[in-house]
This record gives sequence, C-alpha cells and structure tokens, in this order.
Amino acid sequence: MAILAFAALFGLGLTANGIFMLADPQAWYFAIPGVTATGPFNQHFLRDIGLIFVLLGSAFALGAARSDARTVLWGAGAAWLSGHALFHFWEVAAGICGPEVLPRDFPAVTLPALIAIALTIWSVRHARG
Repeated sequence: MAILAFAALFGLGLTANGIFMLADPQAWYFAIPGVTATGPFNQHFLRDIGLIFVLLGSAFALGAARSDARTVLWGAGAAWLSGHALFHFWEVAAGICGPEVLPRDFPAVTLPALIAIALTIWSVRHARG
C-alpha cells in the first residue's frame, strides 16, 4: 500500500537525519539552513537530538511493517514532532525570533509534524476498519 511505503520512506529519512547528527554533528549544524542562528554549536545536544530522530524514524518504519503497533508508534512520533513544531511557533510568539523563521523552518520542522499527524490519523481510521 502506498501509505505504508510512504511511512517507511518517511521513517528512513528521519533515521538518516539522526544518523547524520550522530556521525558528524558539526557538519549537520552548518549544513541545515537556519540552525546556526539558533545558538552556538553544541555537539552533545545535537547528538541527543540525533538519537531522538533515529528513534522517531525507527518508529515510523516499524509502524509501516507492524499494524498491531502502528498507531502507538506513529502517534508517539507525531507527539514529539508536533511538540517540536509548536516550540518553534512559541519562540516566535515569545519574541525569541521573528516570524521570518517559520517559512524557513517549515520543510524540516512543521511539515514532518503534519505528515506524522496525517499518518497517525490514517492509522487510527484504518485500524477501525
């Protein structure tokens, strides 16, 4: 099914991002647009987040293969990604950064959260029959 293949690819992308963060956090820091504006390079922090992305990606990939655990796995991933996106919006609302960061961050922050939410909703609907 196309949705499951997409979810598996989404998971692989999240995992690849996490592996990049773990393997070469400094290269990741300078390669991703806007990251340098969020604060100084912190190898430990980036590797912590890299671990999260590996786990998120694994959850989406595993959920594509395991219908019995799909909603829980995808829902947990959607919760974290949504919290991350909402945190970016909060930073704008609190005046920490300007609204110009939202379009810049959209592809890497908000869009993954929206995709995760959509996949989770699909999983809930599909599980009900």
